[in-house]
Amino acid sequence: MATPGATPLRRILAAALGAALLGSPAAAQLTVAGRDSGVAARRPSTAGPTVSLLDTAFPMPQLGRTRRVWIYLPPDYATSDRAYPVLYMHDGRNMFDDSTSDPAEWRVDEALDSLHAAGDRGAIVVAVDNAPWRRIYEYSPWWSRQVHQGGQGDAYVDFLAQTLKPWMDQRFRTCPGPGGTGIMGSSMGGLISLYAALKYPHVFGRAGVFSPSLWVSDSVFSMARRANPAVRPRLYFVSGGRESQRLIVRNQQRMIDTLAAAGWRVGTDLHASLPEDGRHAEWFWRREFPAAYRWLFADGDPCAAPAGPRR
Repeated sequence: MATPGATPLRRILAAALGAALLGSPAAAQLTVAGRDSGVAARRPSTAGPTVSLLDTAFPMPQLGRTRRVWIYLPPDYATSDRAYPVLYMHDGRNMFDDSTSDPAEWRVDEALDSLHAAGDRGAIVVAVDNAPWRRIYEYSPWWSRQVHQGGQGDAYVDFLAQTLKPWMDQRFRTCPGPGGTGIMGSSMGGLISLYAALKYPHVFGRAGVFSPSLWVSDSVFSMARRANPAVRPRLYFVSGGRESQRLIVRNQQRMIDTLAAAGWRVGTDLHASLPEDGRHAEWFWRREFPAAYRWLFADGDPCAAPAGPRR
């Protein structure tokens, strides 16, 4: 079922992709975001008019599978010729539409629409669905002895950096540099967002790390200690004071201390917050999203070319 007002977006996407879509990795038809068959009977669609399905089966060659991918375009994308920063997000079904979410959505489109109306330049959001039965596998680069899953996160991040991002940069008006490219997620999605920024700091220059599952492996702390201090992605951490897993809170502080020792400057390159009422839940991450987005892209023009290594 099409979202009301979505026809203009169909034209926007068609213009952005044009003939280049034919024969591309995402040659499946572009369909306006609607109701997911698994949950549509329970909840109506809440996706806004600038949310669409970029592809129902985007190939992930690094993993040998496909995945549904969503896209949000700023309200003025069709009427401007500007380029926009891009935020890549995980757990895509939970970002825009209550009818596809489990258990709830972040309302990213509503948040960005409100910020744009208040003067924000806007951003494109690309959200990749998780596969529930493979979520921990894909969102952890390391095998976890605790849950006996993981190990495919490195390939998943390669997919984002080597396949999905270049595809987007070729077809949409993006700010392709690290200053215009962010990545964000929660829980296991927070872990893989941090990993992506540390592995590809020249690609993902901003990372929103919400309630990260750093318990998976101490290797993530070793990776942070070895990070190149001359190339520091901008990192925003937030966890809740009432997280059911207190280990998440302790590990967030441990990671902040590790990054600060490695050269990150708290308040400049690195932000951490711990709202006392926060829990490990979508309502909390939804509430914290606007502040994280604003801080991540608040240090200058995201489309400006990198000025060189930061010292």
